[in-house]
Amino acid sequence: MTELLQVSHLGKRFGGVQAVADVSFSLRRGEVLALIGPNGAGKTTTFNMVGGQLRADAGSVRLSGTELVGKLPREIWRLGVGRTFQIAETFASLTVVENVQMALLSAAGRTFSLWQKARDFRRDEALALLALVGMQAQADRPCSELAYGDVKSVELAIAMAHQPALLLMDEPTAGMAQAERHQLMALTQRLARERDMAVLFTEHSMDVVFAYADRIIVLARGSLIAEGSPDEVRSNPEVQAVYLGKGSTNKAATNEEAA
Repeated sequence: MTELLQVSHLGKRFGGVQAVADVSFSLRRGEVLALIGPNGAGKTTTFNMVGGQLRADAGSVRLSGTELVGKLPREIWRLGVGRTFQIAETFASLTVVENVQMALLSAAGRTFSLWQKARDFRRDEALALLALVGMQAQADRPCSELAYGDVKSVELAIAMAHQPALLLMDEPTAGMAQAERHQLMALTQRLARERDMAVLFTEHSMDVVFAYADRIIVLARGSLIAEGSPDEVRSNPEVQAVYLGKGSTNKAATNEEAA
């Protein structure tokens, strides 16, 4: 696996509060990396600086050597970065397959034409993406009729439409039942391996983090306090003290607010 993402000395301040200070990490192709930490740790701030939703005050975010700091989210997306959101983002009034076709239209740089039906655009490719996430049988249902776990699966298919090199997943299993959580993350892990795609995700469900992350980075009070394999992070005394709790292997505050 080769290094794809390099985050160096990242920093962000909101007024008098240093939300993120001197955070550095890297991510390799084919690797699944979890970003965790207690309430106020700076997870979401760091995550959003990588994706371009926030601009870093200091530091660098490089994707295959290209600087991302200062670029708009749509520019970062076109460089090969996909994203899913804590609250799934789909067009509820469109069918499942039309949602994926919209993503394919955007990836191709196409707009609607009075002379061409958008519903015919790369439908077979959209169906193949839905098959990838187990949603092909529901292709012609409106997204508004889907269970929330199925909406999350459709969102993953949308994120894969432009074949990203890096996939950012913000709380990917939020609101999902336990079986659905594991199904979605097992699929994500498999896609990372098969497509040589890097995955960075934030997550509150520690069963998901320790089951599917190859490596884990832990933030506290805006700073990186630990990095390593699940076993290394689980046994880290500082992580236990500030987040997991001593003697705990799979629990953390379930009602924390990412920051």
